[in-house]
Amino acid sequence: MDLSEKTVNQEYIYKGRIINLRVDDALLPNGKPALREVVEHPGGVCVAALTKDNELLMVNQFRYPYMEEVLELPAGKLNPGEDPLECGRRELEEETGAVADEYVSLGQLYPSPGYCDEIIYMYAAKGLQLGDSRPDEDEFLNLKKVPLKTAVDMIMKGEIKDAKTQAAVLKLYLLVKRGIFCGE
Repeated sequence: MDLSEKTVNQEYIYKGRIINLRVDDALLPNGKPALREVVEHPGGVCVAALTKDNELLMVNQFRYPYMEEVLELPAGKLNPGEDPLECGRRELEEETGAVADEYVSLGQLYPSPGYCDEIIYMYAAKGLQLGDSRPDEDEFLNLKKVPLKTAVDMIMKGEIKDAKTQAAVLKLYLLVKRGIFCGE
């Protein structure tokens, strides 16, 4: 059975600096009409940077939609046409001051596929040289080094709530446990 839905019409409700919101008229696989609300987002990247001591470079920052500080991996929004790996390198250095010798893809994450087209590209990084961070002028964060095993425990206890961080950290942990990736 073909599960595809066909777009009949698109109407933009809002066009912003980070997201656009549109409402589509669509036809379901059975031919019946449906409305689809879609948030368009340019996508983003997160980097699980692992030190030689098996510590993750993480940032704590206030996230306005949740009105709380959130512990997460360094991450950022893709610029139009930007290569995801280059974005990851830029964000890692801006937010943590670190430059990595090696990056390994951890795949892609669809954070909310029911209404958003955002794709988050996840990377692991190692061979770190630490320097000074240069966050964006509207970005306020605290750098934290968290042992990889501690981060996994925090995820399992519900203390790390950010989806991209959960996915990337757990994937990295499996790679480390299997001897495929280490922070050296």
